[in-house]
Amino acid sequence: MREINVEDITRTVEKLCMESNYYLPQDVKKALEDALDKEESPLAREILGDILKNQEIARTNDVPICQDTGLAVIFLELGQEVRLVGGNLNTAIDEGIKRGYINGYLRKSAVDDPFMVRKNTGDNTPAIIHTKIVPGDKVKLILAPKGGGSENMSALGMLKPSDGVAGIKKFVLDTVEKAGSNPCPPIIVGIGIGGTIEKTTLIAKQSLLRKVGEHNPNPMIARLEEELLEEINKLGIGPQGFGGRTTALSVHIDTFPAHIASMPVAVNIQCHVARHQEAII
Repeated sequence: MREINVEDITRTVEKLCMESNYYLPQDVKKALEDALDKEESPLAREILGDILKNQEIARTNDVPICQDTGLAVIFLELGQEVRLVGGNLNTAIDEGIKRGYINGYLRKSAVDDPFMVRKNTGDNTPAIIHTKIVPGDKVKLILAPKGGGSENMSALGMLKPSDGVAGIKKFVLDTVEKAGSNPCPPIIVGIGIGGTIEKTTLIAKQSLLRKVGEHNPNPMIARLEEELLEEINKLGIGPQGFGGRTTALSVHIDTFPAHIASMPVAVNIQCHVARHQEAII
């Protein structure tokens, strides 16, 4: 049994808050550069160029890539041979979020009451924590700040099994087309298929953590990812909604077994600022 003091988790979360908001992952940067090379629209090329300049300024000067620094979403893998000491795990994570958003001069976007008073919590807490118990004696933390513009354009569909692949495609394409310029394209489209109403939305969001262009290991699902990416980019929405062939950088699909009477499908849209950083303690 390995002991880990929760203060180590707090310090790690604080650092991840700042790094995830300052530094665009290299796979996303490469996908934007590749899109710039392939884009034919002069205006779309100009916008992609500006996006790349913006992320470089953020990286160089340690400032947020986007003014919307998101709600703090944590994917936590807790080794079953770890004994946490020094306090409460969730409290330690929230303290890390508080320190990171205050010390990193990151915008605080959390309101304590979602539909009445809507008073800002002042420190971007509480975090949204998804915990998984795994073998081993380590703690893995992935922090993925999620902005409101892209999250608002996400959708859940409780499809019938008889809708099949055609129904899934229609739901995804309709969702992206309806979103238009609102999620700040070029986007990454995370899709969850199966499970229950809460599981399908979770796996859709988790799929966004995959490296851009890294396909599902199932060849049939990988082919569907490619087909959807091609069809989404034919919509002509383009970077920031000004037209062009680059509406999406990637489509990621994850699945989970479902009830015989159900086929839930979730689309979690991520803007081009696809932020996430991870650490292992």
